[in-house]
Amino acid sequence: MPKLDFTAFDADNHYYEAEDAFTRHIDPKMARRAMQWAEIDGRKRLLVAGKINRFIPNPTFDPVARPGCLDDYFRAKTAVKDIREAFGELEPISAAYRNRDARIALLDEQGVDGTFLFPTLGVGMETALETDVEAMSAAFTAFNRWLDDDWGFSYQDRLFSAGYISLADPDWANDELEYLLGQGARLINLRAGSVLGFDGERRSLGHPRHAAFWKKVNDSGITVAFHSGDSGYSFMAGHWGLDNEFEAFRYSPLKSLLTSSPISDAMASLLAEGVLAENPKIRVVTVETGSSWVRPLFQKLAKTFGQQAHAFAEDPIETFRRQIWVAPYYEDDLFELRDLIGADRMLFGSDFPHAEGLADPVAFIDDLDGFDDAEIKLIMKSNGEALVKPASG
Repeated sequence: MPKLDFTAFDADNHYYEAEDAFTRHIDPKMARRAMQWAEIDGRKRLLVAGKINRFIPNPTFDPVARPGCLDDYFRAKTAVKDIREAFGELEPISAAYRNRDARIALLDEQGVDGTFLFPTLGVGMETALETDVEAMSAAFTAFNRWLDDDWGFSYQDRLFSAGYISLADPDWANDELEYLLGQGARLINLRAGSVLGFDGERRSLGHPRHAAFWKKVNDSGITVAFHSGDSGYSFMAGHWGLDNEFEAFRYSPLKSLLTSSPISDAMASLLAEGVLAENPKIRVVTVETGSSWVRPLFQKLAKTFGQQAHAFAEDPIETFRRQIWVAPYYEDDLFELRDLIGADRMLFGSDFPHAEGLADPVAFIDDLDGFDDAEIKLIMKSNGEALVKPASG
């Protein structure tokens, strides 16, 4: 394992949800409209909104893939006809993937002092429930209570779990944010996509109906994360004749090459609709969405600002550089990202213990060859640590 002369802060760790993560605290009246388990053809399957959900091939998570087993695949060092070949043998689930004290012990072994913790299954559930906003709100209410039970929101000031919020029901979002703040949450996660309201109308993240939520985020100083998942963009694959059901680890060359970028569009909404400029204490982190989208977005922002400066309170690129942090993929052009946003807005994220992440989280330092010691410490530790402290100013 690579050695640092300091303990790292990892901006992208995951747990594997307990089977009752969405059901332990669900309002019984909503159970059939939200999540249920069923045995179908001898296999335990997850039903969401009454349908088999395929976001995760094995949502019971036992056995699971070995951490980092897809490293060579994501570095484009190996090609496979069937992605299942690259996984190799699965292994029994580790206690550290479901138990917070075991996870703390593992962090000690890895040389990691603290980490953001994100869902594995949870980031695929909003899209599956978006046509039933009441059920979706009930499901994520239950999920956040389970998260508090099993992981806590700032356990030992080392495990910082991201409470999940959807803006589909702005009143629920405001109340849920209040709950999370009361439980000591330092981080929330939103989907990088528009939301479908009770009235069947789609609304952007920066829609006026969401203004009270963003003000509460600003005033509280909590950090907002946009982690990859099912952003509801699979309809675009359908436009090109591909299967439009989102399934993790099911790839096609065409789908990989299409230019739709939910994270770029989400950041564009926050910038173009004034959310960040009007709320200068909001800090946004983009996680497990890479960084290849940043340069094209900057090019679009520069042109749009040049043509429509009257529509912006300030240069949106400067707003981005002030309020948005990016956790790149290890295989990205990290020097380009540094030139665009600065090392003080870059985050190290290992995606541990997922197959597509790093088996040894701090091995991320190997991809920082050419960065100076001060930049490495910012990326591997200081930037992330600062984001779990309430914003000031």
